[in-house]
Amino acid sequence: MSDIQELIANTRPLTGTGSARATRRTGQTPAIIYGEGSTPQTIMVETKIIARLYQTGRFLSSLYDINIDGKKTRVIPKDIQLHPVKDSPMHVDFLLLSKDSKVTVEVSVIFSNENISPGIKKGGVLNIVRHSVECECPSDQIPDSLSVDLSNAEMGDSIHISAIKLPDGVTPVITDRDFTIATIAAPAGLTENQDDEKGDESADSEDEVSSSEEDS
Repeated sequence: MSDIQELIANTRPLTGTGSARATRRTGQTPAIIYGEGSTPQTIMVETKIIARLYQTGRFLSSLYDINIDGKKTRVIPKDIQLHPVKDSPMHVDFLLLSKDSKVTVEVSVIFSNENISPGIKKGGVLNIVRHSVECECPSDQIPDSLSVDLSNAEMGDSIHISAIKLPDGVTPVITDRDFTIATIAAPAGLTENQDDEKGDESADSEDEVSSSEEDS
């Protein structure tokens, strides 16, 4: 798990659309902290910091310590609203976490040893079905990523979630099936050639049957 980053925030005494717009004009993003039975707290965080964190692709699966006047609160972002045109942050929902909290997060899938995969070396193509997996885990044990080792992957292989060694306490949200993470697919040209060969074999078989019927 990565180090927990601190976010400096300020309280936002006023709520509503007008107040939120005024907050954005000052270069701040309106946000709220809620959860654990506590009263929701409206805050604001510097927009350029939120934008930078969001662009990493891990914003919604990372923990943060929000510092308000020296008091730190452990949170995880649960939702971010973006401007429909500019794609800039408009609002963030932070979920308050306790020591024993469990969270549901998207964890990135990382593939290794593509260069020595037998299937890929023969011309196979790595077809990624899931770039991330939704997992449930303790809030203090969120994995940075899930690793898939392709060193023994052959052409035609499918890699399922059961092939990934998950850290202790981490479970996939989908539990009713062994879902596919990736496949090693044959290149399009090879597939077409195989289909042509099958078609030729089928045609030859039909010709042989026709010849036999004529001879009889």
